[in-house]
Parts: sequence; structure tokens; C-alpha cells
Amino acid sequence: MAKKERIVHASADEIQSMRKQGKTRSDWAAAEQMSNAEVELRANEDDGPLPEGWEATVEIGLPEPAQPVNIRLDAAVLRWFKSRGPGYQTRINAVLRAFVQARQRAETPEPRSK
Repeated sequence: MAKKERIVHASADEIQSMRKQGKTRSDWAAAEQMSNAEVELRANEDDGPLPEGWEATVEIGLPEPAQPVNIRLDAAVLRWFKSRGPGYQTRINAVLRAFVQARQRAETPEPRSK
């Protein structure tokens, strides 16, 4: 059976409040005792190492809110995204965002070296 994922957004204050109330399933005491090296090792085991240059993809600030639109997609494309489970619209948006960012990088002239 596929693992169900549920993404929840919470502020640092909300997380701190949940910790104090014991409303999380995380073992915070164990997590706080881990060294940075152990955290990195476990992250690499779970998800693999971060790709080279990942820092350039970090966006500071809040994203613009999504705009509701009607769009016609090929049935096979929509089936493929939906077959990956809930969040298919978010995944479609992520693919389109990556395409736009790649085009923007390609269209931006390289700075001239002196």
C-alpha cells in the first residue's frame, strides 16, 4: 500500500505550541540530541544527497497566491498526474514553474567578465 502524505503548513510558533501540548508524533528529545552530521546522514539516506547548486533554487519570501484558471490538457497527461495521487494540480504547477524558470535563465544574458 502506498504511503499517504499529508503536507501541513505551520508557523514556528504553532509548532512550538504543539510541542508543548504534546500534539506531535515526533520524538523531539531524540531529534535535539542528534548532531548535524547525523541529521545530514539520515537525510541523505532518506532522500539522497542534495543536487549541486540547490541553493540557487531557494526562494525567499511568500509565493504569490495561485490563480484559478480553466485549462485544457491532453487526457493522457492529466491521467498521468492524477495517477500519482492527491496534489496533481500542484505537481502540474511545479512542472510549469520549472519550465518557466529554465526559460528565464536561458533568456537572461550572462554578465560580461572584465
